Amino acid sequence: MFPIRSARRLRLIKVFSARWQRRLLFVMGGIAVGAAAVLLAVLADWAQHAFAILLGYSHYLALAVTPAGFVLAVLLTRQYFPNAQGSGIPQAIAARQLTDQGARARLLSIRVAIGKVLLTLLGLLCGASAGREGPTVQIGASIMFAAGRLSPRRQPGLVLAGAAAGVAAAFNTPLAGIVFGIEELSRSFETRASGLIIAAVIAAGLTTLALVGNYTYFGSTPTMLQHGADWLAVPICGVIGGLCGGLFSRFVIAMARGVPGLAGSFLKKRPLLLAGLCGLGVALCGLASGDLAYGTGYEQVKTALESGTPLPESFGLLKFAATALTAISGIPGGIFAPSLAVGAGIGSNVAQFFHGAPIGPIIILGMVAYFSGVVQAPITAFVIVTEMTGNHAMVLPVMAASLIAYACSRLVCPEGIYHALAKSFVQANSVVKH
Repeated sequence: MFPIRSARRLRLIKVFSARWQRRLLFVMGGIAVGAAAVLLAVLADWAQHAFAILLGYSHYLALAVTPAGFVLAVLLTRQYFPNAQGSGIPQAIAARQLTDQGARARLLSIRVAIGKVLLTLLGLLCGASAGREGPTVQIGASIMFAAGRLSPRRQPGLVLAGAAAGVAAAFNTPLAGIVFGIEELSRSFETRASGLIIAAVIAAGLTTLALVGNYTYFGSTPTMLQHGADWLAVPICGVIGGLCGGLFSRFVIAMARGVPGLAGSFLKKRPLLLAGLCGLGVALCGLASGDLAYGTGYEQVKTALESGTPLPESFGLLKFAATALTAISGIPGGIFAPSLAVGAGIGSNVAQFFHGAPIGPIIILGMVAYFSGVVQAPITAFVIVTEMTGNHAMVLPVMAASLIAYACSRLVCPEGIYHALAKSFVQANSVVKH
């Protein structure tokens, strides 16, 4: 009788111990992801400030520094940190699709995370039009994957939780982190893991709040569309932003798969030359924009939203070109923040046709439309923009613009950029395995 009770008690203790170990793993991992996101954010601001100081001596220094920095970043990536190139979100998606732990480890590891941090900072230090949010996703997934190795029972939801926590911590947008994990990273809702994923997001978000306080990423603008005619900006921004976002995605996907012909073959064999040419193109965009096309675009958009002043007419186009060149160059760096900046430029231009309308809401519509067109995740787009700007009065028009943009983007680019790019990582690492 007593031995039977003792055996049951031991089994219960083991079960509860395993459950609490699993929960603790997600929470502690979320804290680590939040801390890493804050560290990268602080260092990224320093890197952009250092580049601005350099430009203070001469704007033309970018013609040498930016191409050289791109070449160095690609060289270091290929030699020491393979699979750290680009955004980092395709790697997180690919890692979830791979079943072999060794293949996953080639995409997500502490070594890759360290390289992602260092090389993203190098890109921003030389003027790349890149963001830190995509890299934070790969860093978060790498931290959680590494934490999973400490558990006797490997957790398949750890990669998803780490990536979602990365989005939440990078933008201080917990709801967007959860939605992005469901809509874009997993394309499904895993019931058993959902609570643990939310726990990781909360842990990362609380860590961010503890370290840097509560804030809205792009500041806040309480204004709303006022007159009936102003609501025409919703479909206009949706169509223009969606088509432009789809065009951007199609171009980046096509370049990643290889341009056909002699030119494509020539560049594919010379990645450092391609990086240098892309860096030169970014420098020229920066010069043409008065140094506004460099970096994340965060400061320019925040100023426009909070002050209600329009961005320069050429800002959206030049930021689009600089971001596209950065994305195809092969250097580590994300497209989240630059895409929002491009969208802000589009919204600012559209606002010029609505005399008397508040410019802030139309800039927000441009942001969500272009972002939705690029990532083709409309729910994530309107949630993340709403959380980042703190303008809850614009929820319905932002939602409508996001859905219109998604439909228009699919006409130009039938496949989402992250999942299209993830296929190459799945294929490459599956080949390595065999």
